Amino acid sequence: SDAICSFVICNDSSLRSQPIIFNPDFFVEKLRHEKPEVFTELVVSNITRLIDLPGAELAQLMGEEDPKLPGANSTASGFFRSLMSLKRKEKGVVFGSPLTEEGIAQVSQLIEYLHKNLRAEGLFRVPGNSIRQQILKDALNSGTDIDLDSGEFHSNDVATLLKMFLGELPEPLLTHKHFHAHLKIADLTLFDEKGNKTSTPDKERQIEALQLLFLILPAPNRSLLKLLLDLLYQTAKKQDKNKMSAHNLALMFAPHILWPRNVTANDLQENITKLNNGVTFMIKHSQKLFKAPVYIRECARLHYLGSRAHTSKDDLDLLTSSGSKELQPLKSQKRSRLDSCHQEETQQCTEEALKELFRHVHNMPDSAKKKKLIRQFNKHPTAVTPGSDAPTSPAPRRTRSRSFSGLIKRKVLGTPVILERKSRDTTPEPVRVSKENVQLLQKCGSPAHMSQAKMKSLEGQKEESCRRLRARLLSKDSSSL
Repeated sequence: SDAICSFVICNDSSLRSQPIIFNPDFFVEKLRHEKPEVFTELVVSNITRLIDLPGAELAQLMGEEDPKLPGANSTASGFFRSLMSLKRKEKGVVFGSPLTEEGIAQVSQLIEYLHKNLRAEGLFRVPGNSIRQQILKDALNSGTDIDLDSGEFHSNDVATLLKMFLGELPEPLLTHKHFHAHLKIADLTLFDEKGNKTSTPDKERQIEALQLLFLILPAPNRSLLKLLLDLLYQTAKKQDKNKMSAHNLALMFAPHILWPRNVTANDLQENITKLNNGVTFMIKHSQKLFKAPVYIRECARLHYLGSRAHTSKDDLDLLTSSGSKELQPLKSQKRSRLDSCHQEETQQCTEEALKELFRHVHNMPDSAKKKKLIRQFNKHPTAVTPGSDAPTSPAPRRTRSRSFSGLIKRKVLGTPVILERKSRDTTPEPVRVSKENVQLLQKCGSPAHMSQAKMKSLEGQKEESCRRLRARLLSKDSSSL
């Protein structure tokens, strides 16, 4: 029973594809078995956050003081206590003995049989045959195998025997230490907008408090309680057949589950309604009560990951909120890197698309539409030509040359050799063109995108204008001489 889990290496390839069962309460159970004092302190600190337990009641819950139960000092209670102690001496290994795993294994046979026979009307309320019950009781005490499906026993016999087993335990299934805590859980109600208590039960806080209380129950009590509440839950689901609702079942089992031993109904007169309603609530919400709260799981997990500080639910909320704030700068940095990468990819795709569009326009036949598209490309600052890999910045604008007339004069006066040497070493200076040529260039578009015929005609016009200008200069020089 001390083993929490076992690891088995499976070499069968057919079984490796089976789903892995993960127990979310693994670290909780590990902490309970290995460090019970730390586990109890963690759970009790959260219980006191939900319900108000004075010093004496808290000491009783922790086991530091004997529980003070109602009617414990009366004469009747002393008589019942002595009578029950005499009966316990005559009991066997199962009935009347403290709860053990062996006793649970024997009683679980009764629970399994009742799961198959939940439709019997008046189940747990109608008593069975006393003779058959005694035969079955002796068989359980002796540890012999019982065939309940043989038809020898009735479902009412088995149900009555189960209640008898619970009633003969030395203390109720939820123990005497937890009695006052359960009374406080019944008083958990909602608050209105002004902060005043209402009569509406706070179900969420009640479920959370019961989850915590069940965590610190002794292991045999917790195991049997889960089996029993599951059985009662399934019985209440079939109340249309067996006529046993959750409240009716609570009336049958509250004295065995929650009522202190050796007390009468008069001693519990003020609290009977609370106790019965509490058991009714347990039956209705039994499927949620045996799961550890999320913050308890997290604290147990952190304990085995190196953290020594145990926090409550409120502290855990603060830790998670602060952790999320620390992650915000990291998230923003990651988002900015993704945005920059996305922008680079978008820009690259745009450049490729422009290149492909320019190639398509350049291969079009000569027309007015082609000239218009080319002019639009030249005006666009990011236009990319097919021969270039990336857009280049426009060339700096050159200053206007003032040596054009001097160039003509030097050629006429016999200095062409020097000019040819200079032209080999340096780039040629820009040539001024006439106003007619400028208008012609604007009509035809960029020289880089003109046809060969237009380029030849333009060069011919330039040579003709230069020849006329040279003739005028020669005539002026001759007249001056």
